[in-house]
Amino acid sequence: MEKIVVVGGGLAGCETALQLASRGLQVELIEMRPGKMTPAHRTGSLAELVCSNSLKSDNAETASGLLKRELRMLGCKLLKIASESRVPAGHALAVDRDVFSGKVGEVVAKESMIELSGREQIDLDIPVGVIATGPLTSDLLSSAVMEHFGKDNLFFYDAISISIAVDSIDHSKVFKASRYGKGAPDYWNVPLDKENYLLLLEYIRKSSKRAGHDFEDGKCFEACLPVEVMVSRGDDVMRYGPLKPRGLVDPVTGEEPYAVIQLRQESIEGTIAGLVGFQTKMTVGAQKGMMALIPGLENAEIVRFGAIHRNTFLDSPYLLDKRQMSSRRDGLFFAGQITGVEGYVESIAHGLITSINIFEYLEGHPPVIFPSETLLGGLQAHLTSQSSRFQPMNANFGILPPISGKRRERKAKKVERSLTKLKSFLDKQSFDMPRST
Repeated sequence: MEKIVVVGGGLAGCETALQLASRGLQVELIEMRPGKMTPAHRTGSLAELVCSNSLKSDNAETASGLLKRELRMLGCKLLKIASESRVPAGHALAVDRDVFSGKVGEVVAKESMIELSGREQIDLDIPVGVIATGPLTSDLLSSAVMEHFGKDNLFFYDAISISIAVDSIDHSKVFKASRYGKGAPDYWNVPLDKENYLLLLEYIRKSSKRAGHDFEDGKCFEACLPVEVMVSRGDDVMRYGPLKPRGLVDPVTGEEPYAVIQLRQESIEGTIAGLVGFQTKMTVGAQKGMMALIPGLENAEIVRFGAIHRNTFLDSPYLLDKRQMSSRRDGLFFAGQITGVEGYVESIAHGLITSINIFEYLEGHPPVIFPSETLLGGLQAHLTSQSSRFQPMNANFGILPPISGKRRERKAKKVERSLTKLKSFLDKQSFDMPRST
């Protein structure tokens, strides 16, 4: 059998390649970086995290935590590496970006069934392959994809948050805590009174922005909105969103602040922290000016400025089948964010799902469809359910079937149902599980 070509060395591509290799299939993994960079990446490393360093909650009572439990039951490769690269972040699975991508690179390099090629793929001339190039697919490959499907890709824009050096924080003006005292106090918290908060909002409204695109065109993913968009929607949006003070008590006043800016650790050494929710398209100068207005961060050293990039994705329900294979050509699969899943763990999950279906396709078996009661099945259903306006989706309890019971009990019941259904499903399935690495 010819090698299976996986185009894209991001989260979905790496998980796909490792899963296929673990099932005894020869894989060529193609990554164009560092020879050709994207507007958002800063390295040529595999599985580079370009937005937050957090893979969200690892608590099974949350949708993200449940998805992780489902993936671990399936032998997910990248989640294991993420756990080995973990940094303190309360219940969240946050990683040191460089350690994580470095470990992924090491695992791929040691896998004898994977050949890593550093080049740009500019066409779809591959016998059996996976396009997992994500939201920053190169122009030439995007053109090939559009020509293949005969219609334009949809698009929206993502924003990257600001990261700063921890030793440049004035710690006398911030405090470490987690909401409601749950878990370790892993977040730095900057309390804002009403005057500080409104001054910050006014500055953001008037600040210089990079020439770009209108975020209010309805194609921006709501979970990653730039601060300027949130501010434009009203004075209270930020303090009921990423700057909400709920569950945090300022030790100086003994009271809950008017608003709170949280900073999350981004490096294992604890030397870098990211401002939670501060994605932005402001200019570099404007970002520096904004930081000077934040108590405790007046002299903060910005190690990574906020940025903005295009995020392209397919109208998957109309273009791909249940295997995530092109409806126009057998053997051409798509995986990850380019299909319309949104989020790090969701991209990993989709790579795993697609790898299983590629293997089953090559064996002549029908597609593997996970139970609708699981988040894996819910994501599959979203990508195959035709609607008038397809939009990216992350894992959430809303994509699972309703369940009876009191409101506060429903999530726990959905979690239990999901894990029970998945275990039963796996017990009855004949598809190969990956060998351990």
